[in-house]
Formats: sequence, structure tokens, C-alpha cells
Amino acid sequence: MGRRDELIAKYADDLKNKCGMNPDMELLRKVTIGCGPSIYDADASTVAGSQQHELDTVKTNFLMKKLGLPDGPALDEAIGAAIQTYGKSERNKYRAVIYYMLTKHFGKEAVYG
Repeated sequence: MGRRDELIAKYADDLKNKCGMNPDMELLRKVTIGCGPSIYDADASTVAGSQQHELDTVKTNFLMKKLGLPDGPALDEAIGAAIQTYGKSERNKYRAVIYYMLTKHFGKEAVYG
């Protein structure tokens, strides 16, 4: 099993055990691949849920650019809900897991089709 597969397994475990979700493994694989090499960098692979600039990056670069969503309060609410679902006290909120939850939340799986 390669490094990426190990990370995908870790993300799936987080989705099951920390977020209470049964992940669509094919979508999780595609979202993880979409994150690019950032998944291998300790800092870039996580989302700092308490830092506004980090949340703005998720909103601008992922929700608006990647998923093609219009700016608005619904984006901030969805990010907040994903952080809450993951657990505010959870230290490592993996970017691929947050992106997966947001993709599912907005029904944008077709982006990864």
C-alpha cells in the first residue's frame, strides 16, 4: 500500500470515527488526489479551524474556485458546520476530510466525476 493509500485510509477512519459518516471511498480518493501534494506536508494537509485566514482559503480556493459556488453566508456556515462535525477540539483536521464533507454538503460530487 502506497503512502497516498495509507492517508486515504486514515481520512476514511476519521470520517467514520470522528465525524460519524460512512465515506464514499471513490469520492474520498478523488478529493484526496485533488488536494495534490499538500496531503504530504504536515502543515498544508490540515485546516486550522480557529484561523480566519485559513477558513477564507478553504472558502475561496476550494468552495468558490474548485466547486464553483457563489460567495455568500452559506459557504461560511458550511465550513463552520464541517469544523463542528470534525470536532473543534480535534487538533488535526485533515484538509481532504474537510473538503470531502463540503463536497457532500453541497452535492458537488459531479465536480470529481
